[in-house]
Formats: sequence, C-alpha cells, structure tokens
Amino acid sequence: MARGRTETVLTTKIDGTDIARRPDELIVEEPLAIHLDDHLITTTMRTPGHDFELAAGFCFTEGLLAGVPVQTCRYCATGSAVDTGFNVVSVETGGRAPVPEPRLMATTSSCGLCGSASIDELCERLEPVVDPILFDLALLAGVPDRMALEQGLFAATGAVHAAAAFDASGEPLVVREDVGRHNAVDKVVGRLLLDGALPANRLGLYVSGRSSFEIVQKAWAAGFAAVVAVSAPTSLAVDTARRGGLLLAGFVRDGRMTVYAPERLPS
Repeated sequence: MARGRTETVLTTKIDGTDIARRPDELIVEEPLAIHLDDHLITTTMRTPGHDFELAAGFCFTEGLLAGVPVQTCRYCATGSAVDTGFNVVSVETGGRAPVPEPRLMATTSSCGLCGSASIDELCERLEPVVDPILFDLALLAGVPDRMALEQGLFAATGAVHAAAAFDASGEPLVVREDVGRHNAVDKVVGRLLLDGALPANRLGLYVSGRSSFEIVQKAWAAGFAAVVAVSAPTSLAVDTARRGGLLLAGFVRDGRMTVYAPERLPS
C-alpha cells in the first residue's frame, strides 16, 4: 500500500440558505499494531499506507532497535495479513534487538508519547547532531510552498498532516501524510532508515503543523539538521532542539518565519 486510503460519504452541505446533498472524501483511520521480533510494542491509529516505514521508523525513533539493522518487515507475524486487515506489522531483527517493554497505552493519532516512561529517558540516549548542514534561511522560508504541491491527501480531504525530508536546495526527497503528525514523521524516518540514509544531518524535516516535543525528538534521533514547521513550537520542543543542536523554525509561512533554535543565529 503506497498511498493513504480515502472513502467517499454522502453529506449535507449548507451554505447560507442553500442546502444540498453532496459526496465528500474522507481520510481512512485504522489501528496498526506494531511488533518488534514478534513482541507487541504498541497500537497506533494511522492512515493505512507506508506501514512498514511507519513501524520501522517508530522502532528507530523510540530507540528500540539499539543500533541493530532491520532485516525485514512483514504483515501479521502470527497468521494471515488478510485476516487482520493488514493492520499488524512485525519489524524483524533476527532477535538481535533487545526485548522491548510494551507501552501501557495505545497511541492515538494525535499523541505519540503516551505510555513512554519519561521525556528524559528518550533524550538521554541521544548525542547532539554531528556536523549538521547550515541551511540558507531564505531557502527554509520557502519550504512550505514547495511542499504544498506534494500533499495530495490533504488536498483531497483536509484531514491529514504531512512530513517531508528535504535537501540543501529545498527539494523534497520523501513526503508522507497521515492523520497523526508523529506517524507522518515516523514514515519519513522509516523510509530513510530502510534506504540506509540515516543519520540525516544533510537534510531538513518539514512538518505541516506545530512542532511538539515528540516531533523534535524524532528529528533529533534521525539526525536531521533542521525542523521547519508551519505552526508554533512548544517550549519543550525549543529546549529539545537547542539540546540536540537542531535549527528549529516555526510560523514558516508566506516567506516569513521565527527561528527558535539555536538560541542565537551566527552573525
């Protein structure tokens, strides 16, 4: 499954006194159970599509792989993928990854941190990004406009977030959309991981919404040099970006932006 799924429903459209029955396209949201070497880790609500990337990216950004490579990803390690609706993915390392502790709660499409032991635990395993590329600020200011053409699901439904890896010229290399912001980021990271393209210290990460702690933490884990967000960051996101050595820009719209990290730009 390459692209997220949509379905059409019949709705009542109201515009002033005009009332009409019209079809509307909605994004599909379904649960995905993620296993690591057949151990259940979590269940996340996501947009079906790029499921192997999502599962591998999640395992990587949560530090569950402990540096060992992913050998394979497959649907439903215990039975038929059809029987489970392609909603169970197992990431296989041949048993080399440490046995994971399952999250205590399911992960919703809006929150990727539920059940994690602590924020400090997620960051303590990471070192500052090594030798990150220094992006031209004018180029970063134009990134959202370049990404708008790549967000087909949003154009169709208006109900998904986007994440993208882009290079020094602002060219999008990997673009993914999902109902969950963190899912979209994990799909991008998972694609880079499976392609052997991590750490991503020569790339930037674009997100179509706000930049929360979890978004910056995942970007830090993947080694991105910068995070560009259309909306605001949280205070913890700013602290995390400064700690990790990432450039963090928010409110990147219409050629304008606010740079929150580093604390001061080089003169």
